[in-house]
Amino acid sequence: MTRMLIMGPPGSGKGTQAERISERLGVVAISTGDIFRANVKGGTPLGLEARKYMDNGDFVPDSVTNEMVRNRLSQDDAKEGFLLDGYPRTVAQVDYLDGILAAGEQKLGVVLQLTAVDEELVSRLLGRARETGRSDDNESVIRHRLDLYHQQTEAVVARYAGRGILAEVDGMGGIEDVTDSVMGRIDDVLSAPARGV
Repeated sequence: MTRMLIMGPPGSGKGTQAERISERLGVVAISTGDIFRANVKGGTPLGLEARKYMDNGDFVPDSVTNEMVRNRLSQDDAKEGFLLDGYPRTVAQVDYLDGILAAGEQKLGVVLQLTAVDEELVSRLLGRARETGRSDDNESVIRHRLDLYHQQTEAVVARYAGRGILAEVDGMGGIEDVTDSVMGRIDDVLSAPARGV
């Protein structure tokens, strides 16, 4: 059973790589961003709350996010493994996820970190905004999201690096090349001796 996280700054290709890894490994890809956007589109109470933060490029607070993740990981399609995209983003969320997994006598196998240079990410995201019309992809919001990522998420990356389960890959190459690199790094981490939780 493979339980994995995929992390990286906005625009680093997490969603694309999550789909490809999910297909190759036969595990469900779970994106908190997709769940938030579906709730916003559906006008649910969770969606209305999440939208306030998303439109400003802020992270949706733990009070909205944690239970949603707990509920999603308890669904049948996640029992045999998952690839979680967009969570955890803070050390407090790492602790919460550890608790969820420990309650089910489970642990993470790999945390994949896609890396990229901020200026390349801004260009990529501005291009995506023109193509898709996403309201959360203007330059000011993009730079704010990148700043938040660097402030909060890098501590999460450091926590997982200390556990010996972090696999870093440059996310700015061609899609197939990045996927091949990702799969190689996943194999490296899964075959290495465990260093604890």
